[in-house]
Amino acid sequence: MQIEADAPETNYPAAGADRVLFVLAALAQQGKPMTVRELGAATGLPKSTLYRQLVLLKKWGFVLESDGRYAPGPISLQLALGFDMASHLAREAQPEMQWLVQQSGESVGLVVAVKDQAVCLEMIESRQSLRCSFEKGRGVPLRAGASAKSLLAFMHEDARRRIVLGLPDMDAMQAEQLLDELAGIERAGYAVSQGEVDAGVWGVSVPVFRRREKTAAVGSITLMAPATRTQGREPLLIEMTRSAAGRVSAGLQSF
Repeated sequence: MQIEADAPETNYPAAGADRVLFVLAALAQQGKPMTVRELGAATGLPKSTLYRQLVLLKKWGFVLESDGRYAPGPISLQLALGFDMASHLAREAQPEMQWLVQQSGESVGLVVAVKDQAVCLEMIESRQSLRCSFEKGRGVPLRAGASAKSLLAFMHEDARRRIVLGLPDMDAMQAEQLLDELAGIERAGYAVSQGEVDAGVWGVSVPVFRRREKTAAVGSITLMAPATRTQGREPLLIEMTRSAAGRVSAGLQSF
């Protein structure tokens, strides 16, 4: 037993965090409850190591045990549902984003809130030589800019206050001012900004919803352009973006 526990582990991750994810990935890939023996065969990990990782995974709800067999737990299922929703959201949004790019001549992104950041899930760029872009996968703090404010304004109120009051370098008065601004954005149905994140960039961001009651946004459609090119076109660009976001929301209702 001691030899098994101390044997060189050259075929699987050495670091503790990597081992936990390695075990979770093995469970997910098999698609059925597994015994420790079966997990050992699938991963090459010693039983003593497997038991340690499984105890940790069970503690956090990533794994459930029943009759000596282990399967993905409720937290894992929530992650899977979140992945399905993100994939479905991107598929529903792409045609409308493409329409908006063609109609406006500007770049359009799909952004979602991930913890305390606004993250670009999808991006379709303008064909113009001078254009604005939000790199796919890039995240910015949920603080400034049309995308961030749109996501914040259409969160559940307790989540919005928690994020705003926890922002660094912002005193209580500034936080309340931002909360007031977000309330105005919620009433208007969209957020507009200019130069708040990147100098010379104008943007409008409109939330998309999965449910008709619009309790919380699942993301936002953001149009971004050089400010010099939007002068006098702002109302039209806002209306175009609202129309595209509205159609995305309608497509999400059945999911």
